[in-house]
Amino acid sequence: MRKLEPIAAIVLIAFSIAVLSTSSCHRRTSCPVETVQKDTVPILGFFEDSLDMITGEVRSGETFTDLMTRLGMSSQDAWMLAQKCDTVFDVRKLRAGNPFSAYYDADTVSVRHLEYVVYKADRVHLTVFHCADSLAVWNVVKPVETRQQYADFTINTSLWNDMTAAGASPLLISSLSEIYAWTVDFFGLQKGDRFRILYSDSWCDGELFSVDTIYYAVYTREGHDQPAIMYDQGDGGNLYWNEKGESLRKAFLKAPLKFTRISSTFSYHRHHPITGQVRAHTAVDYAAPTGTPVMSIGDGTVISAGWGGGGGNTVKIRHNSVYTTAYLHLSRYAKGIKAGTRVKQGDVIGYVGSTGMATGPHLDFRVWKNGTPVDPLKLESPNEDPIREENLPALDSVYRLYKARVDSLSR
Repeated sequence: MRKLEPIAAIVLIAFSIAVLSTSSCHRRTSCPVETVQKDTVPILGFFEDSLDMITGEVRSGETFTDLMTRLGMSSQDAWMLAQKCDTVFDVRKLRAGNPFSAYYDADTVSVRHLEYVVYKADRVHLTVFHCADSLAVWNVVKPVETRQQYADFTINTSLWNDMTAAGASPLLISSLSEIYAWTVDFFGLQKGDRFRILYSDSWCDGELFSVDTIYYAVYTREGHDQPAIMYDQGDGGNLYWNEKGESLRKAFLKAPLKFTRISSTFSYHRHHPITGQVRAHTAVDYAAPTGTPVMSIGDGTVISAGWGGGGGNTVKIRHNSVYTTAYLHLSRYAKGIKAGTRVKQGDVIGYVGSTGMATGPHLDFRVWKNGTPVDPLKLESPNEDPIREENLPALDSVYRLYKARVDSLSR
């Protein structure tokens, strides 16, 4: 994304909102798309309707010449076509599992001659190989339509179900979870929680293939709004802020893994499930299948990775002079995790297991603040640096524009 100066950013955002205002749909809107006269020249460079077509996928370990000979070319012609690729297509980047379409001359029933092969690197980028007569290769970029969208949904059963029921794409989940990772527990959403989102997405051949940018979102719980405002300061850092200019990025993730449920909470008086003794359990246990990736909740240094007695395989991380975390009962450690290793927030450090004194697979997660155990579920994570003071007026203008637009759409 091109970095913008604050004034330029406001102009662009104002333009975005002007485009959004062309729609009046309440739950999910798309900007009207003008009908464009289709070109008479086929996008692939040849007329598909006059040929027989088969589809398939590149096989594991299959080279370019292997694929072409499988589809009907001679080995010599396949080799010559590979030379034609030159800078147009790197034959070494043919990927197993990627789809292709092969087109054959339909003049005769008994003998078919391979005319074209279309390799699909992704939904938008294609490479066409002319396999007969004068061998040739060219790339095709299919037209992409960018739409400005609005989504508004309330949690009733699940994030996925309620989002799709409102007509929004589940692709939004990944973007939302990244933006709100430090402030919203997506595994603890409650009935009645609400999301309202202004965003853009991309379409090809009438199908959605990516959510591009969330410009503004509001998460509401029990009448309390948590806005996320996109504003690029041009420093390569944080992009999302609340209305006060505080970064939505916190020093720690809300949870170190994708868990099934919380099987045990922080307590100084708990009956141990194996010994039956009453003892302190200064941790939160997250039940999850064996092998579930476990992530560091923040940047830091591994101070130990080894057997922890009853805790089994354990990783301990010092994040700064105040906070330290530990991850117990791991089945194994992630590659490279050892004492002295530097880790970043979200790095996988190990995998859920049941080593040590454990009745089943789970993660025992512990946090210390200044050497004292604290409840991970009540951890008050410090903010990253706030927006620069000189950008506060611009952020406020952006916030007011977006809020007004969302308020008008959600009535």
